[in-house]
Amino acid sequence: MKILFIGDVVGSIGRDMLKEYLPKLKEQYKPQATVVNGENAAGGRGITEKIYKEMLQSGVDLVTMGNHTWDQKEIMDFIDTSKKLIRPANYPNNEITPGKGIAYIKINQLELAVINLHGRAFMGDLEDPFRVGKEIVEEAKKRTPHILIDFHAEATSEKETMGWYMDGHVSAVLGTHTHVQTNDARILPQGTAYQTDVGMTGFYDGILGMKKDSIIQKFLTQMPARFETPEEGPGRLNGCYLELNDRTGKAVKIKPIRIDTDHPYFY
Repeated sequence: MKILFIGDVVGSIGRDMLKEYLPKLKEQYKPQATVVNGENAAGGRGITEKIYKEMLQSGVDLVTMGNHTWDQKEIMDFIDTSKKLIRPANYPNNEITPGKGIAYIKINQLELAVINLHGRAFMGDLEDPFRVGKEIVEEAKKRTPHILIDFHAEATSEKETMGWYMDGHVSAVLGTHTHVQTNDARILPQGTAYQTDVGMTGFYDGILGMKKDSIIQKFLTQMPARFETPEEGPGRLNGCYLELNDRTGKAVKIKPIRIDTDHPYFY
């Protein structure tokens, strides 16, 4: 099983990078499933139904979310009917929270389960992602051994802990949220692919995909500042490519992907 995962799409530049380079990535890697984190797609804050549908039209099979899930209020109107959109599964009172935290992608005679979890360190008061994650994984394993977790979390330590906690239980634990691709992609001893953060897809010459000047001023003055995504400028696409054993679901390959518009090559 071949899977392509693209990290946090930020603003219009991120959407343009996805639209331009996803076909090229598909031609090179021949993925059977493409998963994209879209929680920053609408100007860096949430997602709209129009953007969600555009991602699907671009060839995305499933969109995951994170701490900006609810920033665009219109999401309440379409999240329950969007079968290819998931939000973190560990919200309090998850049963009554709109949307769902897991989805299945049919791949020939196999299935890939994708789970979205939200960290707690420096991130807010959600339910324990380790307990909730383990419960959902056990349910998913009744259907398929092919399970991918998008762990949207701030702290490297929390992400690494999730990777080791899930080693041997899922196919991959991929970190999102911090927007900077980490150089630690590996397969853990029991067969789980891991990367602390796959990185973001968006504006390259800024700070985490945002215009840099207001952020610099915020750090210098500690005064409130509005973070904005630019409409034009150099872009970057970050993600990773996975190969899983068809029978066991264990990872056999993980390869980070990075594309910069000023150096448009894949590695």
